[in-house]
Amino acid sequence: MWIADQWTDYEVIDTSMGEKLERWGQYRLIRPDPQVIWNTPRGREWRKPNAHYHRSKKGGGEWEFFDLPDDWCIRYGSLTFRLKPFSFKHTGLFPEQAVNWDWFSSLIRGRIRSGRPVRVLNLFAYTGGATAVAAAAGASVTHVDASKGMVSWAKENAQLSGLGEAPIRWLVDDCGKFVEREIRRGNHYDAIIMDPPSYGRGPKGEIWKIEESIYPFLQRTALLLSDHPLFVLVNSYTTGLQPAVLSYMLHTVLDPLHKGTVESQEIGLPVTGNGLVLPCGAAGRWSAGQ
Repeated sequence: MWIADQWTDYEVIDTSMGEKLERWGQYRLIRPDPQVIWNTPRGREWRKPNAHYHRSKKGGGEWEFFDLPDDWCIRYGSLTFRLKPFSFKHTGLFPEQAVNWDWFSSLIRGRIRSGRPVRVLNLFAYTGGATAVAAAAGASVTHVDASKGMVSWAKENAQLSGLGEAPIRWLVDDCGKFVEREIRRGNHYDAIIMDPPSYGRGPKGEIWKIEESIYPFLQRTALLLSDHPLFVLVNSYTTGLQPAVLSYMLHTVLDPLHKGTVESQEIGLPVTGNGLVLPCGAAGRWSAGQ
């Protein structure tokens, strides 16, 4: 398992009874987590959270606020991210992704040190954590997300991180349609990051189901890789896409096109209360052969 254990402004304090107790900067939140199937004793640290997201048996849920600002910021290294509680328990950041950030930022810096620029395509880019990391490492980034609000939030995170003048293209677009247009234009990228949803709808009602859509989408997206690509990263929060499935998919799509190495693992966050690790999905990584 790849573990995001370099945070100072974030931690999972404990997990129990379908929920996790987290510290985001100075604030403590209780949020549901479907992986937490154990019923372990809860200590006194659970008693006074700043907010608690209660899941409804009918689906969805709502926040209960005790003492939490409308928004606040946390840092990871030199980067700053604005957080706010919004629909379906989210805060605007997936902290487990830091383990992937560290991996690909090192690859980007290494290639740039060799005197070669790096162009990164970030698809389903959400609030731009990966975009900020790649830009801070020296890459030029194309950031694509279908939500105008998420793209605006990502721009704000870049500004907060001192990347307001970085070479980032901000695009509000359907990722599938954008990829097809880029293929027709003959554009290419040295690295591709994708964090696709488990389920979604396109602008004309097109249905995205990750189990059915991700493989043909990766096949098309792989055509955008440059002659000397650096890496491809695919994230999955869907339990059906185990690490071995991600590896198989990356091998079958990329092996005929480029020489490289594939690795896939669960990703997780350490739990400070007991020293265990909370699983948070999986990631598949392809990197260029040396």
